[in-house]
Amino acid sequence: MSDHQPSPPADKHLHHTPVSVLDLAPIVEGGSASDSFGRSLDLARHAERWGFHRFWMAEHHNMPGIASSATSVLIGHVAGGTTSIRVGSGGIMLPNHAPLVIAEQFGTLESLYPGRIDLGLGRAPGTDQPTARALRRNSGMSGKDFPDLLDELLHYFQPAGAPEQQTIRAIPGEGLSIPIWLLGSSGFSAELASQHGMPFAFASHFAPDYLMQALRLYREQFQPGFLSTPYAMVGLSIIAADTAEEAHRLATSQQQQILNMIRGKRGPLQPPVDSMDALWDQHEKHIVEAQMSYAIIGDKQTVRERLHAVLRETQADEFIIATQVYDHQARLHSYELVYEIMQEAREAEPR
Repeated sequence: MSDHQPSPPADKHLHHTPVSVLDLAPIVEGGSASDSFGRSLDLARHAERWGFHRFWMAEHHNMPGIASSATSVLIGHVAGGTTSIRVGSGGIMLPNHAPLVIAEQFGTLESLYPGRIDLGLGRAPGTDQPTARALRRNSGMSGKDFPDLLDELLHYFQPAGAPEQQTIRAIPGEGLSIPIWLLGSSGFSAELASQHGMPFAFASHFAPDYLMQALRLYREQFQPGFLSTPYAMVGLSIIAADTAEEAHRLATSQQQQILNMIRGKRGPLQPPVDSMDALWDQHEKHIVEAQMSYAIIGDKQTVRERLHAVLRETQADEFIIATQVYDHQARLHSYELVYEIMQEAREAEPR
């Protein structure tokens, strides 16, 4: 169920490292969900043209600043508007759903867009507890059920057995080879991914403190299964611009978003500001900066240097980049600069 080849040896190089896009489908101040969907498709088309490897969308609920709640529907929208880039979930929060429904949804997507669909799975609710209860309709569900839900989902993708042995079948879904990833921000999913021999993606863009611990756990405990060798993707927040000053100004939209989350507030993505000093106190500043400790913000040279440093540190097999920027053209340009960095790294490869 994977499109991956075995990972290259340690000491990876940027020119060998695939780079992908994680889109949170932001709703900006003064915008709408419909606007957000149009921008997501536009970003995906640019990413495809620039050679990004995959385009993932994340499940969140009851968040006025994120439009990707119906994640499977939006994946179909993006896949239908592109031709070759892999499209998937980063991720589907499996405890929110019946595994049969997810098998049917992604079986449908894979049947419509064969060879292009990824299913990334997480165990968090992607929202607050009251909304999680509204989604699940069963207060007894929790992330602790995730391994059982995963086993059930994997069962639905197996080839058909004897009719008397299989009373519930995912149609479409049954027998389809869809790459399944486990996503995490701690060691739990890293360990589960290693047990199943699955690819693993770590969300260091919002849980940087556990990145190296989770990667180490995943690689040390990995058992061949869906993959013969471990494959780890690292999620990064990158905001690039022509100047460092402009990049740091653009980053204030994400800083405001995190600050509002700390304060228990929700709302659309705010325009950038010239300074955050009037918006946060020193304690809040420390929390926001800690959460963004792996964020790469700056001009092209700074981003290049930091990407090389993170690759040396993590030995990532792939990067997936989230860019929370208010202005769509500035967001596109940030990804374009990353594309240029990767292209220049490939062109500079010794031959």
